[in-house]
Order: sequence, then structure tokens, then C-alpha cells
Amino acid sequence: MSASTIQEVIDSLEQIIETSKETADPLGYFAALYQKVTITIKDKLGTNYFDDDARMEKLDVVFANRYLDAYSDYHEGKPISSSWEKAFEAAKEEKFIVLQHLLFGMNAHINLDLGIAAAEITNPETIDSLEPDFNKINVILGDLTNEVQEDLAKIWPKLHWILKFFGRTDDYIVSFGMNIAREGAWKFANEVVLLNGSERTSLISEKDHKVASYVQILKGKGWIERVFLKIIRRREIGTVKEKIEALES
Repeated sequence: MSASTIQEVIDSLEQIIETSKETADPLGYFAALYQKVTITIKDKLGTNYFDDDARMEKLDVVFANRYLDAYSDYHEGKPISSSWEKAFEAAKEEKFIVLQHLLFGMNAHINLDLGIAAAEITNPETIDSLEPDFNKINVILGDLTNEVQEDLAKIWPKLHWILKFFGRTDDYIVSFGMNIAREGAWKFANEVVLLNGSERTSLISEKDHKVASYVQILKGKGWIERVFLKIIRRREIGTVKEKIEALES
């Protein structure tokens, strides 16, 4: 399923989305969000938004292929990163709300994959020049935050109220996802780019194990939180297909 252009990434995501609609697979939630982000990045190419369009498309493709390959390998029974395995396995459990499914995917893709992708398209001498464009991705993600929250509100209208009541909206969507892309992922990229061979493999494996452990936190840290998430889950509107379509809109 590997892509070679950003348009092929969008097309591959569309395949996952359509398959997920047909099979009522919650993995389609993350794919729908990811496609929206990718289309926004594609639309920025050629507009002088990025310093280096060719490099940004390469980063987007290398980054996306880590997800696309993990998705494909998982369904073929091949070994994948622990972070993605945890995210994919969580999709089999009906108790999680849409927001949690999005975060399972964001956790693996941003906290693990983004830093690796940035290191793979640069070297110790060139990685610093990537940082301005790398940070512009975070601006794009931040701009999409309100749109994502509105999409989630279509699925459960009271979602804003209950998450804000527990101080979770900004923490879950902004702090966990967006800020980490600039801080944690960039730091990780600068660590990975300095290593080669077994040393690089070992560092990535260590990071993968740590990122995979975050899934347990995202499932709900305490019984009170889990109870309220269960309440949200029972009141979400629509079938899996309809929820995916809400995230696409």
C-alpha cells in the first residue's frame, strides 16, 4: 500500500476509509482525519507556504507510509510496531469513543512515526533546515483543531460540555496531539538522525515501547473517567459509517 506521491497517500487513505465504511471498522475514524490533514498540506504546496515543497511532500509521503504499511501489514498478520498494534487492537473494542480512536492513531503516528520520518529524509547536517517547515505542519494541525471538535460534536452533541467540564478538550486534542508534534517528535527526530544501524533500531524500539504504553492512559486512567467515557459512547450518534462521514465533512 506504500505511496510515492502525496496524491497517492490521499488515494490510499480513501481506500481505507471506504473499506472501513463497508466493514464498520473504527479504524476509519483516524484515516478520515488523516486524509483531511493530508489534503490541507497538499493544498499548501505551490503556494510559498513551505520553504521547500519537494522536501515537504517527501516528508509527508515517508511519514504516511509508516501508517499505510502498518495498516497493511497488520491485516496481513505481519509484525508491526507495538504502538500501531496497540492502536489497531483497540479498534476491536466497542467501548471506546471516537475521540479515543483518533488519539490511539495520533499517539502512534505523531509520537513515534513523525520523528522517524523527519530523520529519514535528512541527515545531521541538514535536519536543522527542516525545522521551520516542520513547525508549519503544527500550524496546520492547530487550525484544524476547531474543525475536528465540531465534527466530533456532530457525533455526540454534548461532547464539548463534558470534556470541558473535566478539563479534557484542550488536553486531549491540542496538548497531547499538536504540541507534541513540535516538541517531542522534533526532539526524537534529532536523536534518531545521529544514529545508524543497530543503535538507531534500538532507540526506535525503546521509543516504540514507551509510546505503546500511552495507549493504556488514553483508555481512561481512573474509574470515574472510564464511567463518563462509557456514557459518551452510549450516546454517540450514528453508525460507524455515519461517524466516519462526519469526520470527513
